[in-house]
Amino acid sequence: MENTNAIKVIDKILNNLDKSGINTDTLIDDIKALRVYAIEEEVPLVVKVLRLACEHIEEHEAFLLPIPQDEPLEEDEEELTEEDKDVSDVSPVESLKYLIALTRNLNNKDNISDLKEYKELLLA
Repeated sequence: MENTNAIKVIDKILNNLDKSGINTDTLIDDIKALRVYAIEEEVPLVVKVLRLACEHIEEHEAFLLPIPQDEPLEEDEEELTEEDKDVSDVSPVESLKYLIALTRNLNNKDNISDLKEYKELLLA
């Protein structure tokens, strides 16, 4: 996002996640505040993902989605161990931090791709 106030909200969310983890009291309000900036900047993908993330956190009192994984190249796929394929070792806080950090730079096509993947996971 380009709005400096939106960047401040992103930084606040990331700092709070580092300090206290997923504290739904402040987290949901902060995500909703960030969503307002996404509406102002007319970024419907971010608006939708942030709304779905809020609903998910309210329902589960946690963020239960893994970080989207890069698709391995076919030749690399054979070399992956079960440990590499298992994304359950990524904490909910790290996954949520990644989602929020994606909103900082919407000019990056990989960020948009990962936001779309989060949207699909949240809708499922």
